[in-house]
Amino acid sequence: MRPQGGLFEAAAPRPLADRLRPKRLEEVAGQDHLIGPQGPIGRMVAAGRLASMVLWGPPGCGKTTIARLLADATDLHFEPLSAVFSGVADLRKVFEAAKGRRASGRGTLLFVDEIHRFNRSQQDGFLPFVEDGTVTLIGATTENPSFELNAALLSRCQVFVLKRLDDPALEMLLTKAEADLGRKLPLTPEARDTLKAMADGDGRFLLNLVDEVEQLPADKVLDVPKLMSTVQRRAPVYDKDREGHYNLISALHKSMRGSDADAALYWLARMLAGGEDPRYIARRVVRFAVEDVGLADPEAVHQAMAGWDVYERLGSPEGELAIAQAVIYLATAPKSNAAYRAYGAAMRSAKETGSLMPPMHILNAPTKLMKGLGYGKDYAYDHDTEEGFSGRNYFPDGMARREFYTPVERGFEREIKKRLDYWSKLRDKKQSEGG
Repeated sequence: MRPQGGLFEAAAPRPLADRLRPKRLEEVAGQDHLIGPQGPIGRMVAAGRLASMVLWGPPGCGKTTIARLLADATDLHFEPLSAVFSGVADLRKVFEAAKGRRASGRGTLLFVDEIHRFNRSQQDGFLPFVEDGTVTLIGATTENPSFELNAALLSRCQVFVLKRLDDPALEMLLTKAEADLGRKLPLTPEARDTLKAMADGDGRFLLNLVDEVEQLPADKVLDVPKLMSTVQRRAPVYDKDREGHYNLISALHKSMRGSDADAALYWLARMLAGGEDPRYIARRVVRFAVEDVGLADPEAVHQAMAGWDVYERLGSPEGELAIAQAVIYLATAPKSNAAYRAYGAAMRSAKETGSLMPPMHILNAPTKLMKGLGYGKDYAYDHDTEEGFSGRNYFPDGMARREFYTPVERGFEREIKKRLDYWSKLRDKKQSEGG
């Protein structure tokens, strides 16, 4: 019997993204590395077996569609569930129904969208049913499964990474859309490229944009400025407390370390456009100044602190220029992590050597008792020497001299290295003379 209202459902308007939803795995755009004949999921389908899996990828890359088509290809009952709207009671119903189907000889593909939204105990609830084959689980997530899913659940699933749709995949969708519409989109070649760029790798969003453009008169050809004023650009995918946050700050840091000012500015702009707190970026820029530039350019930390200070005084958006200026300065500065490595080595040595006392000659003797015990005895006042350098040992007695700081031959550290080399030779000379 036809469901109530089904008579009119076919005549109801459907979004283009729904009309063009792939009906076979081969029609899914941009994911051949997984579902193609040589891809791991493609091989599973060819072998007639399907393992539980987690599909990790950005919005609009086909996670839900792939799950639905996998159920069709393997003759499994498709049971969709959203972790946003479902709870323990819903899961119990799904598992009970799956047990009934299994008893009658049919398996169940349980698709859980946004699976990372389930808490740890809810995720644990999947384990026995996945393990005994009551359900084949396909979880979809936009977040890094390593951070968001239980290790026990991950150990029972294969994780597959879906790609954001590239230009050829988006062009394929546009061609299919035009075939469905029966006409070419009224766009200049440049506007067509811009439309794809505005989708930012999201196929569903691209087709929604096409829906907007298709409503315009056919004789009105849009160039780039007209297109930009007609349709809405997709908001950048950026979540300030999740993986995107760490990926982009890593990209900014490493672009500065690689002395690529242009790339560093791009990642800075991406973070700011995504809504990142400029103060967080300013703190990371200061960290970079002492960690990756250091004494190769002692002015670097001042520039970084000045950028932060100016931002605090001006606020957004004007103050963000000061952070950008600091980023450019640091990216173009000579680089050295010698101070960073020296500090780390000194910390390791301090932990290894425990509570060794400083040598007696550099200890203060504020009381007669301490003076009588030898505190400060034979201290050499460096300023009284001809060179302003006594060459005495300042490490603990019984501890061999260590060299923690090794400056590089770049920037101001060249000058520091000359000084250290001079003092090292002078120290050796004085020690050989018994000074």
